[in-house]
Amino acid sequence: MSPPVRVLIVDDSVVIRRLLSTIIEGDPDLEVAGMAQNGRIALERVEKLKPDVVTLDIEMPEMNGLETLVALRKTHPKLPIIMFSTLTARGAEATLDALSFGASDYVTKPANVGSVREGMDRVRDDLIPKIKNLCRPAVALTFPPLDGPITNVEPTGRIDVLAIGSSTGGPNALSAVLTRLPADLSVPIVIVQHMPPVFTKFLASRLDDSCAISVGEGEPGVRLEPGCAWIAPGDFHMTVTGSPIDAHLSISQGAQENYCRPAVDVLFRSVTKVYGGNVLAVILTGMGSDGRRGCVDLKERGAHVIVQDKETSVVWGMPGAVASAGLADDVLPLDDIASEISRRVLAANTARSSRRN
Repeated sequence: MSPPVRVLIVDDSVVIRRLLSTIIEGDPDLEVAGMAQNGRIALERVEKLKPDVVTLDIEMPEMNGLETLVALRKTHPKLPIIMFSTLTARGAEATLDALSFGASDYVTKPANVGSVREGMDRVRDDLIPKIKNLCRPAVALTFPPLDGPITNVEPTGRIDVLAIGSSTGGPNALSAVLTRLPADLSVPIVIVQHMPPVFTKFLASRLDDSCAISVGEGEPGVRLEPGCAWIAPGDFHMTVTGSPIDAHLSISQGAQENYCRPAVDVLFRSVTKVYGGNVLAVILTGMGSDGRRGCVDLKERGAHVIVQDKETSVVWGMPGAVASAGLADDVLPLDDIASEISRRVLAANTARSSRRN
């Protein structure tokens, strides 16, 4: 039996430290290695206690979470660090900064919940799987079997849309891919990144500022245009409706799938209905197996599927689930994915032009 994962809790709030301590000690696979009320103390205790993972608040006196994160990444580049942020615009901005500075993941503090118990349950359901995925990936990477056999159809060779799914580590991975795509990319892009409300809006805005293509948060009724990307808004499923030559976005709050809303499977299922197999699907780093069922539907129609490789993924859950099911046509390092997207889209367009002539 493996020793418990040792967690250092860093937060200036006594209430939050107690809350997290109760949650962590309630799981037999975890234990509290220690606590710190600010970043300065945390740096000392990391050296002394050598925890397996750190939960790090953003807003703290003396030395805040971002300053602490930067300092820790200089001395402990591989130490899993989970930021503890608020569901606010300021919290979203700070969390995205933290992810760009090297944070492994984040958890949002409970807001507008009916009771302390409900708040604890929400944090537990979010935090515990992330700790285990980051610290014990070999144990976490087990996926339930798919229903029935998979029929892989010969790829159509045509690409009318690019569909991307990502989760843990996704914001940085999306940046690595989208910033390398040309402004004249001849297909639209639809994206599900597992993130809460507000966060997806700021993520889209940041990507739009740094990309040659246009990036926005998905809105109902928006028409899909080449060279434009849309990210599903937090807590809403995003789907594609209409026809390949007149496709639009639809936004809804249907039931969660794979414990997620937005869900990659929901988006991929809708893309299959509109475009059939004329889809290039990409699964980037992330926990769980969201997107695997959607890739089954796509492969059965002749779509092409690319997944990020294990070595460059923060968590090889979502891409691993697709690859282990035999659904991935290519398993690529993150730095190679954008060029492969561009190559395939260009090749598909060239082939289409040749057929016309």
